[in-house]
Amino acid sequence: MSDQLSAEDWLDQGLRTLAEKGFTALKAEPLSKAMGVSRGSFYWHFADISAFHAALLQHWREIATEQIIATLESGSNKGERLRLLLQRVFSAKLTLENAVRTWATLNLAARSAVQAIDRRRLGYIESLLSERGLSSDVARARAQVLYWAFLGFVQSDKQVPPSARSSILEALLRIAR
Repeated sequence: MSDQLSAEDWLDQGLRTLAEKGFTALKAEPLSKAMGVSRGSFYWHFADISAFHAALLQHWREIATEQIIATLESGSNKGERLRLLLQRVFSAKLTLENAVRTWATLNLAARSAVQAIDRRRLGYIESLLSERGLSSDVARARAQVLYWAFLGFVQSDKQVPPSARSSILEALLRIAR
């Protein structure tokens, strides 16, 4: 069966497990059981659990940051990218984001990955604000405020109700002006 599962299959299962059960469940045995295969299948793709964790963090970065940015860059009007980004993140369920950040409080590799992603996201938001004509200092400061709002939302256990989402979005966009 190991030749039927790809490394990406394992990584996708790892992200689901992380979101549902936390980082302590990111071990070969429980992952193998969840996928209905032997641990040999796991070790076919990853040298050890540390290699899996590193690949998992890279996979998370790709899904939670790079793919989102690529989609915004390729499929939307420059002036609408910030609005679309904010709509997306403030309407999403961010269980995985929260799980990775919890993992990062206790694991140096996860912390480094989160810090790198935070820098990437902040830089992207800053570039969106600069495109709107803001000076680099103002764009940097407002990007930080918007990102702090996102991080607060990640930590919150409440979803934004659809009735309140548009007014919150408009308030955030006013900060960006």
